[in-house]
Amino acid sequence: MAIQALSSVEDAYDLLAPKFNHTPFRTPDRLLGATADALRPLGPFGEGLDVCCGTGAGMEVLQPLCEGRICGVDFSSGMLAQARSARPDAEWVRADVRALPFDEGFDLAVSFGALGHFLPAERPALFGGVYRALRPGGLFAFPIGAPPPIASAWYWALLGFDVVMRIRNAVWRPQFVMYYRTCPLGAVRDDLTAAGFTVTTAPLQALGQRADGSPRYRLVLARKPANVR
Repeated sequence: MAIQALSSVEDAYDLLAPKFNHTPFRTPDRLLGATADALRPLGPFGEGLDVCCGTGAGMEVLQPLCEGRICGVDFSSGMLAQARSARPDAEWVRADVRALPFDEGFDLAVSFGALGHFLPAERPALFGGVYRALRPGGLFAFPIGAPPPIASAWYWALLGFDVVMRIRNAVWRPQFVMYYRTCPLGAVRDDLTAAGFTVTTAPLQALGQRADGSPRYRLVLARKPANVR
């Protein structure tokens, strides 16, 4: 882990790939299941894309919802090798998701746990690429967690992690971009809207509620207009 922490994001995931599915970093099945349940009434969909697919956990959402091809894109060759081994029937593409190599080829795009790898200034390129990859009327969906209360230990743990990462990136190259507090829902919604999406959210009730009754997770639903040319 120390070697990975001092590597670039790509190199770190290449190193972690063989054991990634056995770490806490893999998207939990409960989150994948809740996302699939929320998307099911909106489908079925044609072709599906998992953005920053890693070892392919998102295919558990795409496969039952999509009637056409399903494709994962990531920049880590190590993670893609694991994904390809587990699901040779899917399509796997190595690419920088800030410059997605697709043009109106998909009806549904999903992403899980990846936003923290992008600085706020990089989100417009990411969201713009997903917008171009979707057919008119296509949907981009991803879960986003509610911020923990300021009095909670989790809040201070995440704050401490981000501070340590900022210090690390200020004094060490290559950078490892992974922050937990740079993608609040409001900012993400604004960036999606600027990219051309119409944005709504749906509570993922199966994942529980906070003390104030609000959902712990919401599913962001960013729709590309059907009449776009």
